[in-house]
Amino acid sequence: MNILLVCAAGMSTSLLVNRMKDAAGKKGIEAHIEAHPVGSISQYGDKADVILLGPQVRFELKKVKESYPTKPVEVINMQDYGMMNGEKVLNTALDLLGK
Repeated sequence: MNILLVCAAGMSTSLLVNRMKDAAGKKGIEAHIEAHPVGSISQYGDKADVILLGPQVRFELKKVKESYPTKPVEVINMQDYGMMNGEKVLNTALDLLGK
């Protein structure tokens, strides 16, 4: 499973990626999770199974959904993002994928 997190610059989300990887490991889930700036989504979006946008780029939601109509695309819950709750964000991705 490939999860793409999209944010403003890719830096703030790297901690969340690590926490999501830890949560996936604890659940025995094999997941490839990356964070990239919204400006480079075209380089990574096709490989993603699910795309999650950081709250700071939620204004891009419609555009990203239009660019990837066959993929689940959603904005990360602001509280989960702020608390860097990797388990909850991972669960959001799993729910979107029906897993």
